[in-house]
Amino acid sequence: MSGVLALSALTINSKEMNNTNTNTSLAPVEKLELTQEWDKVFPKSDKVDHIKVVFGNRYGVTLAADMYKPKNADGKLPAIAVCGPFGAVKEQSSGLYAQQLAERGFLTIAFDPSFTGESGGMPRQVASPDINVEDFSAAVDYLMNREDVDSAKVGILGICGWGGIAIEAAINDPRIKATVASTMYDMTRVNANGYFDSENTSAQRNAKRAAMAAQRTIDYNNGAYRRGGGVVDPLPEDAPQFVKDYYAYYKTPRGYHVRSGNSNDGWNVTSNLPFMNFKFFEYADELENAVLIVHGDKAHSYYFGKDAFAKLKGDNKQMLTVKGASHCDLYDQLDIIPMDEIAGFYKENLN
Repeated sequence: MSGVLALSALTINSKEMNNTNTNTSLAPVEKLELTQEWDKVFPKSDKVDHIKVVFGNRYGVTLAADMYKPKNADGKLPAIAVCGPFGAVKEQSSGLYAQQLAERGFLTIAFDPSFTGESGGMPRQVASPDINVEDFSAAVDYLMNREDVDSAKVGILGICGWGGIAIEAAINDPRIKATVASTMYDMTRVNANGYFDSENTSAQRNAKRAAMAAQRTIDYNNGAYRRGGGVVDPLPEDAPQFVKDYYAYYKTPRGYHVRSGNSNDGWNVTSNLPFMNFKFFEYADELENAVLIVHGDKAHSYYFGKDAFAKLKGDNKQMLTVKGASHCDLYDQLDIIPMDEIAGFYKENLN
């Protein structure tokens, strides 16, 4: 009888809105400590205004972003949320893209993903295919509720691993009217299959799963997560060219940033585990809104862009190949990045 009474009391209590288990209000936005000085790896433009903003995602993580807005802009603007590369922060490539697009008439934000950079969330340096896709939709939530944004004209842009995440977000969120993936990776494919699909057997995947599962046990015992390390440093003489390209960006004054995982100690090792069991682009043929994939034909990652594009359907899907460009050229080389073409794509498809 006491068990029945206890269950009855629990049922009554569960109907009360002050019960945290039934409170469906949005999670509060965390007060973050944001750097106010200009600490980007690119110069500040005199054509745009810049402020820092914060917003929450549906997992309760508060995201930090740099917002760029054309000077003297009036009325409601088309807006674009930018993120990437994978392991970078908003002070690197994503901020450069966002500032460049703001110069071309868009209100833009470059945000740090959950658990990284100036954004909130614990533990630090964790990646998640689900939460990171949500990060883009949370950015769209924020933009669509700004008075200076035309909510019918919101797009996203992802660089490197965030290119694949951006396309996945667009598949899931039809509010995203136009998506650009620049020098994209499919993080689910590269984790499950290895580079160039060179580890695409069940035995190889199971070995990686076993290693990461063992690492979870060690991490729990140690009370700390082992980091995978950022871009290799010192650079081996026999390193592949694309690793040398990463080094030239993340480990030199060209792109180094103190908060960037790729510039420093990298992701938690076990972050790779969920990407192995998650497939992007499963429903890519159902994506109705516009997509532009931009890739260099000298990029080691070119096959990701070509294969993703082959899954897309409709005459509003485009692939722009930049002749002679490597993967990292599209991080910051403004004489190579087809920024005017990217802006033109947004202008055409955010109408």
